[in-house]
Amino acid sequence: MAIMLGMLLAFYAVVVGILYLTKQKSQPTFDEYSVGGRSYGTWFVAMSYVNSWWPGSTFIAFFGLAAGAGVFGMYALAYSTLGVAFMYLMATRAWRWGKVYDLRTQPDLLRVRYGSQAVRVIASIIGVVSLFPWVVLGMQALGELFEIASGGAWSVVASLIVGLVVILIRQIWTVQMGMRGLIMTDMFQGIVAYGVSSLVGIIMLTGAFGSPISWGDLASVSDKFLAMPGDGGSYGPWYIFALIFTGVIGSLCWPTSFQRIYTASSVRTVKKGTLATIVISATFYTILMLVGIAAVSIPEVVTDPQSAWFTIMDQFGGTWMLGLAVVIVFAAQMGHTDASVQVAGLQVSNDIIATIRRRPLSDHQLTVIAKTSMVIYMLLAAAIAFLTFNFDRLQLLAQISYQGIIQLSVPLFLGIFWRGGNRHGAIWGMVSGFVIAGVLTLVFPDDISALGSITGGIVGLAVNLGVFLIVSALTGHSADERARVEEMFRVAARVPSDSAEPTAAQHDPAHPSSTGDIEQVVEPRKPVGAGEAG
Repeated sequence: MAIMLGMLLAFYAVVVGILYLTKQKSQPTFDEYSVGGRSYGTWFVAMSYVNSWWPGSTFIAFFGLAAGAGVFGMYALAYSTLGVAFMYLMATRAWRWGKVYDLRTQPDLLRVRYGSQAVRVIASIIGVVSLFPWVVLGMQALGELFEIASGGAWSVVASLIVGLVVILIRQIWTVQMGMRGLIMTDMFQGIVAYGVSSLVGIIMLTGAFGSPISWGDLASVSDKFLAMPGDGGSYGPWYIFALIFTGVIGSLCWPTSFQRIYTASSVRTVKKGTLATIVISATFYTILMLVGIAAVSIPEVVTDPQSAWFTIMDQFGGTWMLGLAVVIVFAAQMGHTDASVQVAGLQVSNDIIATIRRRPLSDHQLTVIAKTSMVIYMLLAAAIAFLTFNFDRLQLLAQISYQGIIQLSVPLFLGIFWRGGNRHGAIWGMVSGFVIAGVLTLVFPDDISALGSITGGIVGLAVNLGVFLIVSALTGHSADERARVEEMFRVAARVPSDSAEPTAAQHDPAHPSSTGDIEQVVEPRKPVGAGEAG
């Protein structure tokens, strides 16, 4: 108990030390607070993306999937790699629009693209709501970690309380420093979570140092661990497609992932960071899944696959390796929770409150609102995590959130790559798709067998796309709207270099007034110290 808790404390101390060493002495602007001043290099962007994508539950749920169902666990490798590839394709337009129009969030981009504050608010609400269950589940996972770290000496309730307190204390720096605090600690947390775990996995697979598994175990895995759902059994032929397709689309719809584009210092950095992300994710996850599949012959793993990561590490090296297993999961979960809370607070401030108030907000006001929103978000998540710790259906909320978040993909992807579509189509498409996906996932939490085992989110996405295209076609575009969109695409195409970006004022063709209806086109954000008209 003392060894494992001491290892956690040492790791936590290093994280706090990094935060203090990298903290700005002067008060940061809201641009620095929200996107780190768009100044970070390749590996910082890559590790931040990875740390916001693979939570601690990867070592529990996905590792347990590999240990319990074999190669089925590999499906996440396919969608995560393909998803990051889409990030590469989106990088040029997303980053340049972010730089020119001073965008800070994903809904911010949708606001400018469709000239609508309503689109911005709806997209932000979907993002904030969809992130919430993952914050709750992350807090509960931390409670389980401390139960393991205490050697079972602490009760479930006591472990949950300790986990909640630890992550709440960590959020003090997330609230104070914003994106800068996340970027700096993500590098260290990512090295521990994904670098160290990969190294340990390779060593175990060699069979060295008394490892309970080896490469040879992969050759003796029974056929049932080599079959995918849909290849016989209760699932239909579209199940794996549905999971991978939803994962690919969702990987860039999560606000935590998309915002990483804005933190980069240039388009080149985003693209290089994307390639580095693919290498890190593919290496880490492949090794992790191979370790899980090789462990299917261990009786304790078969009995409890969800605890397989801790079981294997304990058998490999006893208390010290079990402590390292706990630290690795803690590092991954801390980064994921930090990213979710930071983005949620930022969107509440930048995209919801600033719009609803309809009055310009200063950098200081936006920062205060963001910080307050983060605190409220965390406290609410902590309360729900405590009250629902033994609630069996909570995972259903996470599934709904994933099926819901992909509804942002229609206005987002089509808006970036296609000049068509308008605000009416975006609004009604997102709303109809999100509602249908939520209802169907409540009724069919896993798959819809009558439709070949596709998921409710894909049905919602199809409706979303249809509504977007039909409503946009019926409502059409004004000449001013077409000119505004054309100018945006010219901005993305003609910027000669990342170091000589034009200003937002030079390219905004709309020039609206600062008051009016929520549907009015809003000019790009003004310089530091001025808010945005709502």
